Amino acid sequence: MSGFEAFLLGIVQGLTEFLPVSSSGHLVIFESLLGLDDRANLLFEVAVHVATLVAIVIFYRRKLASLVSGSLRGDAAALRYGAKLALATLPAVGVALLAGEWVDRAFASPTLVALCLFATGGILMTTRRSLPTATLHEPGWAAVLLIGCAQALAILPGISRSGSTVAAALALGVAPAAAAEFSFLLGIIAISGAAVLMIPEFAQLTLEHWQTMAVGAVAAMLSGLAALWIFVWLLARRVFYAFSYYLWAAGALFLAWLHL
Repeated sequence: MSGFEAFLLGIVQGLTEFLPVSSSGHLVIFESLLGLDDRANLLFEVAVHVATLVAIVIFYRRKLASLVSGSLRGDAAALRYGAKLALATLPAVGVALLAGEWVDRAFASPTLVALCLFATGGILMTTRRSLPTATLHEPGWAAVLLIGCAQALAILPGISRSGSTVAAALALGVAPAAAAEFSFLLGIIAISGAAVLMIPEFAQLTLEHWQTMAVGAVAAMLSGLAALWIFVWLLARRVFYAFSYYLWAAGALFLAWLHL
């Protein structure tokens, strides 16, 4: 992978990690178009996901600081919110442990990615009805577990993690800003876990690989910050479902490219 390809894929990752269009799906599409090696790409994907984690920390730094300080003081609200994030992580952990090899193979199937993009479009379209009536400032315990199941589904390339978790939260009555906040803070745990599991493989990379990943990571972090702002802005204006049309078009075009 060249430095330019890493820069391009980093921007793609940063924008699509937070906009509800599936970062993993778009990375598979671009990697397929560029003819890049699958296993090396998986490590690159983890690296740029970590870069978007940094973007989340920067964007939600006040909320994170409040949660950390509140937890240290024994504040009940902060401890409860942290426990909900932990509970919502469990379904994805279960899927990763039980179906990890199958998920790796899924990343090598461009056709599956295209089909999952169609599915994500359908998920987002549900927010057209659920968004206007969502008013809760925080998800309840049952809702948290269901949001976690939505995140587990997003392990598939082409299913948007942010889109599926926010759509689930909105359907369960959580207000738009609170839904986005919970989704992205939940992403910190998921991304951190994926990075930890890949540490042994990262240790085998050469200096050249690290330099290429650094280029992609910086591009992903900066574009990710921009995407976070756009995401929250669009969600507040209740036009979230409009991404469905893009996803259906992207899925159709990618299928056409694969088979024609």
